[in-house]
Amino acid sequence: MALKGVKVVEFAGLAPGPFAGLVLADNGATVVRIDKPSSTFSPDILCRNKRSLAINPKTTSGLEVLKKLIISSDVLIDPFRPGVMERLGLGPDVFLGKDGSPGLNERLIYARIVGFSPTGPHKNMAGHDINYLALSGILSMLPGSDDRPAFPLNLLADFAGGGMICALGIILALFERNSCGLGQVVNADMVSGARYVSSFPLLHHMNASTGTFAGKRGTNLLDGGAPFYNIYVCSDGGCMSVGCLEPQFFKTFIERFVNALPTEFKREFGWIPDSSTQSDRDKWPKLKEFMELGFRTRTRDEWGAVFMGTDACAVPILTPEEANDLESSGKPFPLPHPKISSQGMGREPSESSTIQLPPGKHTEDILRELGLTEIEYQRLVQEGAIYSYGSKL
Repeated sequence: MALKGVKVVEFAGLAPGPFAGLVLADNGATVVRIDKPSSTFSPDILCRNKRSLAINPKTTSGLEVLKKLIISSDVLIDPFRPGVMERLGLGPDVFLGKDGSPGLNERLIYARIVGFSPTGPHKNMAGHDINYLALSGILSMLPGSDDRPAFPLNLLADFAGGGMICALGIILALFERNSCGLGQVVNADMVSGARYVSSFPLLHHMNASTGTFAGKRGTNLLDGGAPFYNIYVCSDGGCMSVGCLEPQFFKTFIERFVNALPTEFKREFGWIPDSSTQSDRDKWPKLKEFMELGFRTRTRDEWGAVFMGTDACAVPILTPEEANDLESSGKPFPLPHPKISSQGMGREPSESSTIQLPPGKHTEDILRELGLTEIEYQRLVQEGAIYSYGSKL
């Protein structure tokens, strides 16, 4: 595995932090999630191949143990708002040093994920994916209704611009450490991350001469303006996705689509598009109406069969369950990706029967591996600094 031997400390959080840890764990890293001892449940479902240590850094003994763990680790993932880790006494300066003063682990990669830019006017505000997306500029460009854009779940900011970008930063910092021997602070904010993964539409929009996103939202090639790049409802309520942008693909699509329509429908509509219709923007509204009504003459699966095995760029929109059934591995979860040829489909989950990792499940094992003395262990117990799932600690 590419990251075998890399030790990661991930402070428990939601969405982006756990996803960054998941990417590292899936590729061989040893990941320890730090949970609160007071919590017996974690909403984190991105926990495969991780272990949990429930410990309180606000106690003297808990802080000492966490420092010991971090000193022996390669990566720390901080999912909190700015200043939280500093107040706990676990800020980056403690480990990486500052102003010539040595740190406790100067090879540590200290990765921080925040919502808003730490130097911007919103830096101290609370927020979530939809808010970060709003400030990125890309939300205003997304398809939706006439009066407002729609948001793509919490994918763009939390996971693409947050967790995945952070994981990339960690890997880049590990490469940098190989050269200079020193750790780094990786700063990932989800507004900037969402902007980065949205470089293509944002650059096209700011450079109107390309024409790709020059028009009003909903009138452009890729935002619902083009009838040949859109979603259509079928007779059974299922939907088809159509994305035949290139002329040769549109030709294949429109020929198969027209041939599959009932003769009565074509006669009643009174107009039949051909391959030349794609380049005539004035005919787009009529083409869209033709396609909307035409798709409603068959079920989703019937249309899927019409285009199966062709270059029409038209496929059915599957439910999560249907998509999972197509997964060749037979696994009930999305597989690690991309695949590296030397490691096949990636690391197998250690506990595939559950998507929950109870806080403190591995507390005793992790403390034993750290080599705590009996005195240190008893001090943790006496201070109520730790919680071990399934034990009387």
